[in-house]
Amino acid sequence: MRASRRPESFLALKDFEKAARRILPRPIFGYVAGAAEDNESLNACAAAFADLDLVPRVLMDVSKRSQRTTLFGRSYAAPFGIAPMGLSALSAFRGDIVQAQAARDAEIPMILSGTALIRMEDVISAAPGTWFQAYLPGDTGRIDALLDRVTAAGFDRLVVTVDIPVAGNRENNIRTGFSTPLRPGLRLALDGLTHPRWLVDTFARTLAKYGMPHFENSFAERGAPILSSNVMRDFTARDHFNWDHIRHIRRRWKNPLIIKGILHPADALVAQNTGVDGIIVSCHGGRQLDGAIAPLRILPEIRAAVTLPVMIDSGFRRGSHILKAFALGADFVFVGRPFNYAAVVAGKAGVAHAIALLKAEVDRDMAMLGVTDCGGITRDHVRFR
Repeated sequence: MRASRRPESFLALKDFEKAARRILPRPIFGYVAGAAEDNESLNACAAAFADLDLVPRVLMDVSKRSQRTTLFGRSYAAPFGIAPMGLSALSAFRGDIVQAQAARDAEIPMILSGTALIRMEDVISAAPGTWFQAYLPGDTGRIDALLDRVTAAGFDRLVVTVDIPVAGNRENNIRTGFSTPLRPGLRLALDGLTHPRWLVDTFARTLAKYGMPHFENSFAERGAPILSSNVMRDFTARDHFNWDHIRHIRRRWKNPLIIKGILHPADALVAQNTGVDGIIVSCHGGRQLDGAIAPLRILPEIRAAVTLPVMIDSGFRRGSHILKAFALGADFVFVGRPFNYAAVVAGKAGVAHAIALLKAEVDRDMAMLGVTDCGGITRDHVRFR
């Protein structure tokens, strides 16, 4: 078996990215890795972690430590989960399902993206307990129909992403040859031929077993195929979406409702007053407003503004990053791209190994920080440079 296929040969989440770059055609890797405009927000996330130092305590008897965390009444084996990532099944065969199954086996949550290429019903059937994330238009009829479908499928955690009134200016996608809709051409064909593992194991296998991928979960009805000129109709009218629609969703949705994409304390407070159950502080992995503040930097202000559960994503790569977020007030962390890369490299086994690596880092760093549970991590454990 080739080294790139052996998950145990990877020592850190960043190792999966290097391997995935070799496996994926340039346009597909560019879509996953790329951010908006000059990558200022993407780079700011990494810089924020580097600017925050951990302050450990010693001789604290950490022999009975546990990272188990409770969120919305459900206990998870670790303080992190898998963030929603669109088109995961384009980079790895059945990518959404292998991520969801690995998360289920590891007792952590995975959020299925509304722009997934696999039907939500298939994912929740393969991995009960998966959460669902939606991009919604300002159309209550379409919102209601999607909510009915999500409920009928069996999801009981709904995440509404609110930081995408219009699509970000992802120049990186264009530079690497990726487009929406995906346009077949000589460049894409050559990239596929020079990356035979992806071409055979992911793309050709998907076509043979499931046909041309479609956007399956944007609305109640099936969306357009990824090659269709009509695909953009699934991504319009979001600039109408507002707080009244959130209030409407709150009245209809009886289970935990989470808003993703909060970066301002005032918005966090409005969300709480609107009746949502939790928020995810997020800059969309740097893929929307370039120059937006890194979620870690604004986290303390948002934590001070609300009493509901505060989660966070964007740029997390190490166990120490997760503990830094907890020190600043986070209740949970979501990690995205690394698990996508792990699925590219070794499918479900790759995702499982990536989860295990991150759990091991959290455990080891908790011991060295001098805490026995995530609740014991406080602002006193960190200092900004």
